[in-house]
Amino acid sequence: MNASTKPGFDPREFRSALGAFATGVTVVTTRSESGEPVGLTANSFNSVSLDPPLVLWSLARNARSLPVFTGASHWAVHILAADQDALSNRFASRGEDKFAGLELDAGTGNLPLLRGCAARFQCRTAFQYEGGDHIIFVGEVVEFDRSELQPLVFHGGRYAFATQKLPQTAAPREPALSGSFSEDFLGYLLGRAHFQFYRRLRGSITAAGISDDQHFVLATLTVTNGLSAQQLGANIGFFLEGDLRVALDGLAARGFLTPVAIDGGEPRNCLTPAGRDCALRLIAAAKAFESQVVDRFGYADSAALRTLLRRLVTLTDPGLPDMWGSPPSVD
Repeated sequence: MNASTKPGFDPREFRSALGAFATGVTVVTTRSESGEPVGLTANSFNSVSLDPPLVLWSLARNARSLPVFTGASHWAVHILAADQDALSNRFASRGEDKFAGLELDAGTGNLPLLRGCAARFQCRTAFQYEGGDHIIFVGEVVEFDRSELQPLVFHGGRYAFATQKLPQTAAPREPALSGSFSEDFLGYLLGRAHFQFYRRLRGSITAAGISDDQHFVLATLTVTNGLSAQQLGANIGFFLEGDLRVALDGLAARGFLTPVAIDGGEPRNCLTPAGRDCALRLIAAAKAFESQVVDRFGYADSAALRTLLRRLVTLTDPGLPDMWGSPPSVD
């Protein structure tokens, strides 16, 4: 094994090394002797045996809920779905009613079962083992259910997304000319995805009787109304196909926007009621198509894609202004 070791044993480095292993995120629940629901977040869950069906998880000796779980005959393990990171945070915190406002199902022995999870396992306590600074709980699964939701992942001390790799048979093909672009080239993938996505929106834009450039202007003014031509140019000028002034004049002629002079400065372009109505109808059409894509993609893959695209925007940003950080709106 080609790995360097340091004198002594550094607990922080050990924790970091363990963090290299990606795990799912679970919430384990039970009830106290008085019937109160008890739960906590754990990523120590693992399978033990298929026959009999056994699973395990561990709990720190200093955990306040340890006496409840060591005395419980049954407990439930919930594998959280990709959109349940807030639920994970809730059950990892202290000093609050973790079940407040949650809709629960009743499991074996009236176990409190959380909803919307990727999978749930209801277990009878089979064994408890000493595990250093933890107690290891082994349970026999008496009931379980699962959904098609993608799981929440924890890696390197942060939440992550689990997304499927393309099978080897679908690996990108190599170009005929050595050194030329391949279908795995990031620029090609981004360009084609943008073209195909925006192509579905162009029908609504054409039906509204406006150009792509005018659509970008209207959409930008719904984010921050009352931008000057200079401010609009700084925000969206880099991807307009034509002249911004032509787009503004066309929208003004249609009665979709009107220039408003403020303190003698450069006129601000403000949406009229007709312009706002047109913009909102186009946004509704875009969001409807986006929801179709998200449904087919799945929540986790869609969230992962957004995260990666935001990172890419940040990494390649030449210093463009933040559209959502523009000057205050003018109504």
